[in-house]
Amino acid sequence: MADYKGIKGGKVQNFSTNPPAPIPGQVWYNETTFSLNYFSSSPLGSWATGNNINTGRDTLAGSGIQTAALIFGGTTPPASALTESYDGTSWTEVGDLNTARNGLCGVGTSTSSLAYSGEAPGAQVAVNESWNGTSWTEVADLNLARANAAEAGVSNTSALCFSGITDTLQLVNESWNGTSWTEVGDLNTGRSYGAGFGTVTAAIFAGGLISPATPSNSALAESWNGTAWTEVGDLNTGRYHNYAAKQSATAGLVFGGHNGTDSLALTEQWNGTSFVEVADLSQVRYGLAGAGTQASAMAVAGSRAVPAAKATEEYTSPLESTKTVDTD
Repeated sequence: MADYKGIKGGKVQNFSTNPPAPIPGQVWYNETTFSLNYFSSSPLGSWATGNNINTGRDTLAGSGIQTAALIFGGTTPPASALTESYDGTSWTEVGDLNTARNGLCGVGTSTSSLAYSGEAPGAQVAVNESWNGTSWTEVADLNLARANAAEAGVSNTSALCFSGITDTLQLVNESWNGTSWTEVGDLNTGRSYGAGFGTVTAAIFAGGLISPATPSNSALAESWNGTAWTEVGDLNTGRYHNYAAKQSATAGLVFGGHNGTDSLALTEQWNGTSFVEVADLSQVRYGLAGAGTQASAMAVAGSRAVPAAKATEEYTSPLESTKTVDTD
């Protein structure tokens, strides 16, 4: 049998502590802890369990980053106005939305967010609310009331709202400049319950339902350049009720969803040209929210049909860590 030297071309080195900058696959002996260790790196990244939110729900929205996030709205049931803030360790209930709703959009940071569109009891709404870190204030409404639309944007002064459903699926795309909404270039294919990410000048819309009467999940992806939408590389797996970490139009992460038969744990990463499958969520879920970036994302809550209603997961890519070999 080949030994380590025969495989790697060198002996296992001894260190008084762990080496300061190991490389993936490196093996060494720690003379202080008397342990054999190696450095591991996963190109697919990894999801790890975080702390639960206070109130389980689905069809909610999220904003912020993995260590400073905000979630709001959703269905508990009924439609909820609840808002919770995350500090990287725990969730705290903060100021409620003015209008309880589910199927809404959300963008921004934990101190500068926008919550818009959605379904309040009995009707789709055009309501738009701005978060200042303490409370929500109603600002100028969307031109089109709708629910289960998708979003892109970076703050409460810069956002997009596209697709969604009224009595029919919508192609309409609206842009927010901090004062008002303006209709801009329509989508090529109307969908609802899809995932959006990016900015007002460069966004991606992936997945969704393309038939509200007889639900049909879609893998379609469209790219927005600030003027028009263009069909680009599809998701590998068609789905709806999925969510995205909103980083940019060249580096996004889409996770969870439903394929019409089953809930999904699938995660796909956008590289600017196509979607690539990476590490799955720890548990299947749909109707979830999220926050963060492609390299550091968060998946929050989701369908009550699985034990995900309060669950939080945190994604890191690539996952690099020092591991100890069990020699017993």
